[in-house]
Amino acid sequence: MCMLLRSLMVIAMVAGWAHGDNATPRAASKPNIIMILADDFGYGSAGCYGADGKLVRTPNIDRLAREGRRFTDACTPSSVCSPTRYGMLTGRYCWRTSLKQQVLNVKDPLHIETNRTTVASLLQRNGYATAAIGKWHLGYGATSPADFTVKLRPGPQDIGFGYHFGVPSNHGDLTGVFVDGEMVAGLRSATLMPFGSNYYGGRPFMGLDAPQRDDSTVMEVLTDKAVGWIEQQKRDKPFYLYFTPVAAHEPVTPSVHTKGTSKAGLYGDWIHELDRSVGRILDALDKQQIANDTLVLFTSDNGGENKNTRGGQAIAIEAGLRMNGPWRAGKHSIYEGGFRVPYLIRWPNKIPAGTVCDEMINLTDTLATTAVLVGEKPIGEDSFNVLPAWLGEKHDQPLRESMILHSSDGTFAVRQGPWKWIEGKPGKPGPAKNRPSDSTPQLYNLQDDPAEQRNVIGDHPAVAQRLSALLQRFRKQGNSQP
Repeated sequence: MCMLLRSLMVIAMVAGWAHGDNATPRAASKPNIIMILADDFGYGSAGCYGADGKLVRTPNIDRLAREGRRFTDACTPSSVCSPTRYGMLTGRYCWRTSLKQQVLNVKDPLHIETNRTTVASLLQRNGYATAAIGKWHLGYGATSPADFTVKLRPGPQDIGFGYHFGVPSNHGDLTGVFVDGEMVAGLRSATLMPFGSNYYGGRPFMGLDAPQRDDSTVMEVLTDKAVGWIEQQKRDKPFYLYFTPVAAHEPVTPSVHTKGTSKAGLYGDWIHELDRSVGRILDALDKQQIANDTLVLFTSDNGGENKNTRGGQAIAIEAGLRMNGPWRAGKHSIYEGGFRVPYLIRWPNKIPAGTVCDEMINLTDTLATTAVLVGEKPIGEDSFNVLPAWLGEKHDQPLRESMILHSSDGTFAVRQGPWKWIEGKPGKPGPAKNRPSDSTPQLYNLQDDPAEQRNVIGDHPAVAQRLSALLQRFRKQGNSQP
């Protein structure tokens, strides 16, 4: 009852903003929304999260912290990208789908069901112009393997995005092209002529008969598209931009604008490239004089890849960059370094500037929170309304009682209060970095041991049993949201 009352008060308050000072007829109650989801950008990679300024500088990301709210316990539902992207857009844990381990392949079909509500379709039905620009990695089409020489439908346009321009899978993926709308950008014919060696495993590119991406300019192209789309929007209609940069994922390819600007090698330059992109988005809002009417959320799909030597991360680590901050391990793992990510949110005059929030939240909470923000009821099987945390409102109880985490190899963990319990089921054989470092059940008290160094399961068997039962219940009932 208290939670319902709080939600109704928030909805009323949001509606009341329409009559505030300097409010436009629509923007105060329905702000423009930009969600920036970086790739493999670890918790400790930004200055506002403790990155050494002598190694890397992130003035634009730091600006969001200075002018907005910084979260210390924001987590991704998965420690790899596709599952997190699914969860952020749908409010549902991806392990409830057919994707139980790893990520989607380049030619996999669209993974989000076309009849499922997403953040984009929710906002579209509330009058928003919507766009997805950047890395997609959620599949295209209805069959496997997807055919990139024909219309890529169903696709982003079928789940709420009015416009799409993107990299199909990963930076450096086998397609080697951009997708514009429902087709490969500039596709000339269906002829395939594989050529060259791909960054991942030395496999040949698909050889699509279309202009090929230049890795060193991909970030600039994507940012140009995002800025251009923002500039095209009408002032009397709110917009939603889901902007997904390819940085700081491998291959590490900083542009001429940032190459050589960091003391942490090419990887530090790559971080600078991401920050430059964020700065251009913020500058576009200032130029259009809509910053006060726009909510900007910046976060990442998982922790940093801290074991890769090809992409220059090893050089950055040797220089002293703690890309995942104080947390154990990183991308792929079941430990906190794989899930804790930067999470910054700015909405001038609505979100208190320069504040810090320690509330435990998950990227799956995006759907429910956005729904309440625009006056609807919270939705999503695993999505909780965390708008009070976004807005800096006081609340007596945690907005999330617990949370399920899921690693690349399919290992589960449960967080509740100070506790983190790891189920410990071993994953399928695969590359060493994808296997669990310890397949036995584990229990950590993150309040006393945030670095997860002391497995105390032997001292607290009742806690482990309780969290195990909670996981089984959430699996069986198909949702974690009451």
